[in-house]
Amino acid sequence: MALVLTEEQGMLRDSASVFMTENAPVSHLRKLRDSRDATGFSRDLWAAFADMGFTGILVPEAHGGLGLGYVEAGVVMEEIGRNLTASPFLASSVVAVTAIRQVGSDAQQQRWLPALASGKSIATLAVDEQTKHKPQHIAMMATQRADGYTLNGSKTFVLDGHVADVLIVAARTSGATSDTVGITLFLVDAKTPGVEIERIVMVDAHNSARVVFKDVAVSPDAVLGPVDGGWAGLQAALNAGRAAAAAELLGVADEAFKRTVSYLKERKQFGQTIGEFQGLQHRAAMLYCDLELARASVIKALQSLDEAAAPVALSVAIAKARAGTTATLAVQEGVQMHGGMGMTDEFEMGFFMKRARVLQEFFGDANFHQNQLAMLRQY
Repeated sequence: MALVLTEEQGMLRDSASVFMTENAPVSHLRKLRDSRDATGFSRDLWAAFADMGFTGILVPEAHGGLGLGYVEAGVVMEEIGRNLTASPFLASSVVAVTAIRQVGSDAQQQRWLPALASGKSIATLAVDEQTKHKPQHIAMMATQRADGYTLNGSKTFVLDGHVADVLIVAARTSGATSDTVGITLFLVDAKTPGVEIERIVMVDAHNSARVVFKDVAVSPDAVLGPVDGGWAGLQAALNAGRAAAAAELLGVADEAFKRTVSYLKERKQFGQTIGEFQGLQHRAAMLYCDLELARASVIKALQSLDEAAAPVALSVAIAKARAGTTATLAVQEGVQMHGGMGMTDEFEMGFFMKRARVLQEFFGDANFHQNQLAMLRQY
């Protein structure tokens, strides 16, 4: 398949671009940060997301969604990255929807997919328990009892956890801490007694949370997918999130690059625009090539998810690693080529640098995915 968007996907990109630019530019994020907004995103903007159909992109039409694919979700994620838009789209409309769609029962899908498609409910995945992403390391226990399970443990780096209505929790029902067998997924109402959620405002002014579970009782109906066999569903959700985060990183990198090139064409030094200096031209050209490689790897990963092709994990690992390193280079070059102004808070390039750094950590940084790639290729 060609590594380009179709005409329909291009139209969606244009629509998302106009929507984000008009309703959620970088200045919107700055306002949320400076006002110390308790939610960390605009509920009105989220409702507008739903009206545009964005929240239902991955939800089947039978459940009130658009029934589109991961390439379309990636198109929206790229525009979110380009504008640094704060929203639960990644956590709820991509990761959570994927998990429920992949392994949820008919009753669970009927209960949650329409609510997520409409934006009336928000869901998120709670998996990580350490400072670095290591999804197979699950120490949180789910102890079986006569009428369900009792959950005890804690999760970190839960995206938009403080606004979630339901948490998709990975807990251990058997096996050792680092076994992939013995992991079970649970749908947990965020208001269940014993669930304690602490909002964490990250360095990029986006939201995560630390969630503690103390003797949280859930019914058997809360089990999402097979008991002890949650690894496959967890990997499906994570790979969807990784590819979507890679698309957001691409948007961050591309916007940082465009702003830098515009500055090179405007800023004058020694009587000429600095874009005429060959050293800066070379650096811009190299960054452009990096961006095109990242763009190709991201769309390939998204296409692989849509096709359910065999090397999904391989394509996703390449995309997340490539997009992460490219975004890091793009924001670093952006700050440096803007000189001292690039370091100031009044200038927006710093927002892009902070977002790129946080996105690197989402669902595994470049080092994590390079290691995954090596293992998948049996190096």
